[in-house]
Amino acid sequence: MLSRFSRRQTLAFALSGLGAWGLSRAVRAQGGIPQPLPEVPVDRVASLTTLTADILYHLAPDKLVGIPAGQLLESDPRFQGLARLGLGNQPNLEQIIALQPDWVVGASGFHNALAERLQELGIPTYLTQVNSWAALEETITTLATALGADPQPLLQEYGSLLPQQQPDPQPKTLLLAGTQPILSPNRQSWAGDLLERFGADNLTATLQSQGQFRGYVTLSAERILEANPEILLVVNPEASDPLAFFQSRPFWNQLQAVQTKRVYGFDYYGLVNPGSLEKIKVACEQLAQVLRGG
Repeated sequence: MLSRFSRRQTLAFALSGLGAWGLSRAVRAQGGIPQPLPEVPVDRVASLTTLTADILYHLAPDKLVGIPAGQLLESDPRFQGLARLGLGNQPNLEQIIALQPDWVVGASGFHNALAERLQELGIPTYLTQVNSWAALEETITTLATALGADPQPLLQEYGSLLPQQQPDPQPKTLLLAGTQPILSPNRQSWAGDLLERFGADNLTATLQSQGQFRGYVTLSAERILEANPEILLVVNPEASDPLAFFQSRPFWNQLQAVQTKRVYGFDYYGLVNPGSLEKIKVACEQLAQVLRGG
């Protein structure tokens, strides 16, 4: 959880697009903001998201000069001594400028206005959005290019987390994320893409979002009962016990997954919000175990 933000706010932050879409070396726009990559490798980079801070550290730790505040990185000894630039979608412009970065990496949808201001001041800014594994790989490659680093070791390390074979048959799986409303990912989200890559038959994969969070659909108790999954995954960022809310719902004990004890609580980071490379690794390892009946 990020201090000063409720768990519900952090869920909304992630679902709205925290993360990274990698871009090609050509100029491309995010929200109308031109994003050319630097002509020469950069030496000082400030990151406004936890995921890109982690990626940048893996690629070139000596070039990372600023990171977002918050508990996800706060206890990590690798980041001690680095400037904290504010929380979530409220980075501190003055602190960023004071670092004199060659490049700032932020999140599309949250840092657009800041990116425009930074670029007016002559500080190149790159906005990112991760909602698939392919986007994660492309982002690693793009950041490595700007740093003059080799992306292959990192790509290979994390690529090895993906299963070589799909389970047969693919278990009918439902992920419940949040409580008010209850959301579930389609294949246009990070969570939905991850479920598909691990061989889950995601029961909401093809549903279209009608709400504010593209990539997630709202589920009623009736829809959950109708889906009646074989495997049920639960993420509740508003509570330390992700299952507590759902266990008190009238529909809960009617579900096949509950009756066969195939219900699993997951951390918000890694499965819903990529968060960091370590959180992604933990989520992948847990998915591999769950979907193979381990």
